[in-house]
Amino acid sequence: MHSAKLLAAILLGLLTLSSALAAEAKPDAAIKTKAAKASVTLNASVKADPALAANCLAEGRKWMNEQAAEAAKDYKEDKALFRDGPYTYGRDYSVRSIVADRYVSVLRSDYMDTHAAHPNRTVDTILWDKAAAKRISIRPFFNETADNGPTMIAIRKAIIASLKGEKKARDAGDTDEEWSKGIEPKLLGIGAVTLAPSTVAGKSSGLTFHYPPYAVGAYAEGDYVAFVPWETLKPFLTSEGQAVFGGSRPKGDAEDN
Repeated sequence: MHSAKLLAAILLGLLTLSSALAAEAKPDAAIKTKAAKASVTLNASVKADPALAANCLAEGRKWMNEQAAEAAKDYKEDKALFRDGPYTYGRDYSVRSIVADRYVSVLRSDYMDTHAAHPNRTVDTILWDKAAAKRISIRPFFNETADNGPTMIAIRKAIIASLKGEKKARDAGDTDEEWSKGIEPKLLGIGAVTLAPSTVAGKSSGLTFHYPPYAVGAYAEGDYVAFVPWETLKPFLTSEGQAVFGGSRPKGDAEDN
């Protein structure tokens, strides 16, 4: 009798978990045509902020419609390209960190399968100011962020050092630094940035820069994340930046991103 009740409880738990996962995975917007199958998904943490969710969904819908239009154009020109089915696109938004209950770092991940040699992925980031209900950059945290200025040069140097360490750990085999040429000492050319979480509540331990396949290495190497600790940033921080950064990077954060 007890065994039957236990089995029933386990089955109920599995069904509940399955339903929760299915609900989480359900797209928030989707398109399906002969040429394109596209979707946009916001994770629960993004949806917890209605203004952020609306902003991301509007952007995602625009992107999704643009991809569907491009696919429709290809379909009209050459239906043979779609012998294996429609092109597939997916965009996911997920929260990486929330700092000072104000600054929300969002990862935006895109997946594209247009029947080329292999599918492709890209990654970008959003820094959201909850107080102002708008997207911002990291500029307010620094005294200056001029192209090729001291702040950007110092950050780039730290990024390269971090990526070298990661490449060595992966035994990627890059002996020259050709891969680093795409990382420019410019706010809009240095990489997609997020605020890293910290061991100190309400603080960020530094900046993480996210690079998709091909950005800083061969496709087979996959994604890379470079970490720049806040101590490196300290000489360049404004009072606002000094209030945001502190503590250490939590154990395991490198493995999660």
